[in-house]
This record gives sequence, C-alpha cells and structure tokens, in this order.
Amino acid sequence: MTGPIVPGGAQDADASDESEEARFLAAVAPLLDAIGGELVAPLEAGEDDVPLRWEGATVAAVRLPLLSDSLEHLLDDLRRRHGRPLADLDRRTKQRIVRSLEHRGAFAMRHGVETVAGALGVSRFTVYNYLNRASGG
Repeated sequence: MTGPIVPGGAQDADASDESEEARFLAAVAPLLDAIGGELVAPLEAGEDDVPLRWEGATVAAVRLPLLSDSLEHLLDDLRRRHGRPLADLDRRTKQRIVRSLEHRGAFAMRHGVETVAGALGVSRFTVYNYLNRASGG
C-alpha cells in the first residue's frame, strides 16, 4: 500500500463508517494479492488506477501491475502454493500449471513460453508439447 488510506477521505466520518470502510478494504485484500495489485490512497491515484467506491465515496484505488510483472507474480504465487520451486514438481503438475497459465493468458505475452519454461525447469519445446496436449493437438 502506498501511503495511508484515509477511509472516504473525510475527516469528519464517524468511527462506524471508518470501520465499515476498513472491512471493505480488508475484503478486497485477497483479490489485490491474487492480481498483484496495490492499494493506494485516493489522492495518490493516477488516471490508470481503478477507484474503489464505498457508500458513494472513493475510499482507495487499485494500482494494477504492469503486464510485464504479471507473469512473474503468477509464477511466484504458484511457487508459494506448491511450497517449492516449480522445477521440482512432477510432470503432471507442470502440465496442469501450463494449462492454468494458458487459460490466464500467460502465453499471449512476449517471452511467456521462455519465462514459464525457465520457471518449470523444462525446455520451450516441452512447454509447447504441454500446450498441444492440453488442446488435443
């Protein structure tokens, strides 16, 4: 989070409003973590940030990650979920990961296949084989 979030940006909001806004912001935290987004204060929001409105007021904004960082974020999340380097996983799990990443658009990005292959400890050819197998080709 960049800077403090002042719920509603209002100085005269009562404690119950702040509590509800804080719960709202806490509720979006898992989504932010999943997409690699960052919560910023309303006054720090740029034109590319997504405002979060609650009860008619902008309480924060979401700064989306750069596309170039998104794939690394996805791979980091997979490493955390599996609790070890992706290269240490068995073939079937790597195939499932490739299918999941394909579904999320990872291979539409420039160097996506190379990045995933490096993370999985396989060749580009192997990633293409996994993709072909998944599509029945």
